[in-house]
Amino acid sequence: MAIFKIITNEDPILRKQSKKITVVDDRSKKIIDDLFDTLYNTDTGVGLAAPQLGILKQIIVIDTGEEEPFALINPEIITSEGEKDSEEGCLSCPEDYGLVKRAERITVEALNEDGNPVTIEAEGFLSIVLQHEIDHLKGILFIDKATPVTKDKQV
Repeated sequence: MAIFKIITNEDPILRKQSKKITVVDDRSKKIIDDLFDTLYNTDTGVGLAAPQLGILKQIIVIDTGEEEPFALINPEIITSEGEKDSEEGCLSCPEDYGLVKRAERITVEALNEDGNPVTIEAEGFLSIVLQHEIDHLKGILFIDKATPVTKDKQV
């Protein structure tokens, strides 16, 4: 387990597509452990994606404090409903905030850290966090979708 420096938006690695995990093994589990260690070393983070550590693999971890912390491998949004503006920030864009249109409810299919298929139906804050972290796997930052982007919270 290790704490990594979180890559910021100037680094071009954040704009690259992450690769699917074909075999969930000890390496995948180490990445998950490192993601959680790094997330818990922040003051404000609720989710983290592997590209934010410079690892172009489709792995995210989430701990909103509202449910048990979890990791997802190869997450994919399969359904979305509704639309909502959410105020967002990002550990990779530490001074930026903005309003982002997100789906209110989503269904995500993925593998858990044991390699077993899982389906998550999410709404509210969890839905926003999932969409934000899955965007990282596609090389998309919230500032690409935010209007406006400001240096102040509560835009």
